[in-house]
Amino acid sequence: MANRPYIVGNWKMNGTRAMLSEARAIDRGAARHPAVRVAIAPPFTLVHAMAEDATAIAVGGQDCHASPSGAFTGDVSAPLLKDAGAQFVIVGHSERRALHGETDAAVRAKAEAALEAGLEVIVCVGETEAQRDAGQAEAVVAAQLEGSLPRGETAAQGVTVAYEPVWAIGTGRVPSVDDVGAMHRSIRAVLGAIYGEAGAEVAILYGGSVNAANASELLCADEVGGALVGGASLTAESFLTIVAAAGPLGD
Repeated sequence: MANRPYIVGNWKMNGTRAMLSEARAIDRGAARHPAVRVAIAPPFTLVHAMAEDATAIAVGGQDCHASPSGAFTGDVSAPLLKDAGAQFVIVGHSERRALHGETDAAVRAKAEAALEAGLEVIVCVGETEAQRDAGQAEAVVAAQLEGSLPRGETAAQGVTVAYEPVWAIGTGRVPSVDDVGAMHRSIRAVLGAIYGEAGAEVAILYGGSVNAANASELLCADEVGGALVGGASLTAESFLTIVAAAGPLGD
């Protein structure tokens, strides 16, 4: 997984059925880049329809509940996502942590539930601007990883980490390539401490204002195995430019 660039589009709370045409265009375009693993996480309402159409991309959810079923009005469990055709789920996104008060323990429970349901999981981590300015970025992210990553003998096989500095998400601000590389090296070290040799195979994505203009540079940063893309993933034109930028990095 770590050797094949992984480009994931997070549509967040965007996308009606009319946008399935963009997803189909992305799917067709992804077929032209077999050296890149391409995925989209649409709103829950589009997971089934998008998964039914997809031939070259993976489709996943943006969150899941830690319980497989029950009296949790408005929530969606990992088994329900799997049944809808999802192949993966994003957990621990900074917007979930900030707006819904999700703790590292809650993120870990969701990640473990996803793996149990047969989904792959993308675990998001990232520091705030104040934490970076205070020189605490690597320590904060390491603590999030320790608390959020699922454990178990085979857990590493189904896990991807996405580093998204909170201050860069949707702001147009991007850390330097050196800063991205330094953080990704730090994350790799923590993955090794948690998973042993298997930690070397876990893909680490960069996310935070990734777009067609900066993708090539960011994807070449040390230990960057792909990108988690927000707004630039909403159209085939912009998203496929990022996929194309990852192409030369594939095996």
